[in-house]
Amino acid sequence: MKALSIRQPWAWLIIHGGKDVENRTWHTKHRGRFLVHAAQGMTRGEYNSASWVAGPLGVNLPRFEELQRGGIVGSVDLVDSLNTSESPWYMGEKALVLRDPEPLPFTPCKGQLGFFEIPDELVTP
Repeated sequence: MKALSIRQPWAWLIIHGGKDVENRTWHTKHRGRFLVHAAQGMTRGEYNSASWVAGPLGVNLPRFEELQRGGIVGSVDLVDSLNTSESPWYMGEKALVLRDPEPLPFTPCKGQLGFFEIPDELVTP
């Protein structure tokens, strides 16, 4: 199954916080369900920036130390890839439009750039 590595706390926001777009600089032809991989790296600055976006939208993040990193945290449907979006979460050049997030038990694994394959036996959504 395809996966996309996303830095925390943005990965958590997709699965639990109502973030309905993933901001990227590129489009994709991929459509359908993919696994959300929480990247290993996360700085306090990234966490604070996400808090400033999430807070006014009524979303409270878990504490910095509580966010799982370096593995699969859920899955979501990719339904479109747009040049712009009206979503309050949109702040990039391109918007990957997401629907129906589902949390999954944390499964440690290495991430990669772009979409990458995860063996089915490792994670079955």
